[in-house]
Amino acid sequence: MFEVVLFQPEIPPNTGNIIRLCAATGARLHLIEPLGFQWDDKRLRRAGLDYHEFAEVRHHTSLATFREALPGRRVFAQSRHATLSLHAARFAPGDVLLFGAETRGLPSDLGEQLPLHASLRIPMRPGIRSLNLANAVAVTLYEALRQCAGLAGTTEI
Repeated sequence: MFEVVLFQPEIPPNTGNIIRLCAATGARLHLIEPLGFQWDDKRLRRAGLDYHEFAEVRHHTSLATFREALPGRRVFAQSRHATLSLHAARFAPGDVLLFGAETRGLPSDLGEQLPLHASLRIPMRPGIRSLNLANAVAVTLYEALRQCAGLAGTTEI
């Protein structure tokens, strides 16, 4: 199982879509506060449809409390400033996939706060800053699953 981590997400529909993605893949979702919305936001519920009950979501009050919850795990951070392509990474079950807030990404001092295995970028055409957060999580998570032989209990990935 992979751990998907959203650092201070701001847009409820993105988080709702990621809840649905985690329900579909069996990944565990971690939300590092503060959130840019209320947990009971109707836009969050609508985007997640009725998948909330199938996703395991954990809340953490800070990056430090998140780190304490998953000690010793390899952390791959997504960053548009990274030089290592997502496709060059070698994922293993249990890895942590960390994503920043929609408007500001991850803190610049993240490496001092959390031991990173690697910072990754999703390849895209020059001049394009980033993908939507939910799309970036989907691309990264499915690449990790592809490398690790897919989803348990399914016929293919």
